[in-house]
Amino acid sequence: MGMWSIGAGAIGAAALALLLANTDVFLPKPQKATLEYLEDIDLKTLEKEPMTFKAKALWENNGAVIMAVRRPGCFLCREEAADLSSLKPKLDELGIPLYAVVKEEVKTEVKDFQPYFKGEIFLDEKKKFYGPERRKMMFMGFVRLGVWYNFFRARSGGFSGNLEGEGFILGGVFVVGPGKQGILLEHREKEFGDKVNLVSVLEAARKIKPQTSASEKK
Repeated sequence: MGMWSIGAGAIGAAALALLLANTDVFLPKPQKATLEYLEDIDLKTLEKEPMTFKAKALWENNGAVIMAVRRPGCFLCREEAADLSSLKPKLDELGIPLYAVVKEEVKTEVKDFQPYFKGEIFLDEKKKFYGPERRKMMFMGFVRLGVWYNFFRARSGGFSGNLEGEGFILGGVFVVGPGKQGILLEHREKEFGDKVNLVSVLEAARKIKPQTSASEKK
């Protein structure tokens, strides 16, 4: 009976751990970014002679939709990039650019990511777009049913990838208005493959009010 009791207890503990791992109880809670925080982020162009500039230049005049990519080689990130890129014609009609930031430049990963993403990509070396408080999902992600569903969905959609680069720091998507209009949407990835809602992106984008220059006001 003693061995059976120990075995039953171990199974019960494992079942409880699995159950808790599939709730949001132990997920890292995101800290919302402020406009001032985002404006001051240093970004670099991905050229042979990179230029550094403040992130606010991306949305200063027309607003922007920005994807903070968890890992360019990840097939889940490639799936979300393709989804966001499907909005490009509508964003173009609204005059709103689509951008992405990556936290590192490993081998040809960004170049290989580009076919999935129809916008400019910049380097965020200090990983500020992944903050203010960076959140990580480690191996708990692989026991979450939602993650396995996301794996299956992306694979079924024909997406593939590799294991190059850092992939535990979670990413997100922002819609930011011009000037001081502020952050209109902030989606923080809660688990691997937790994609932004495309309808919400478009709704936020339609709220953007482009800056009017002094000459246009006259």
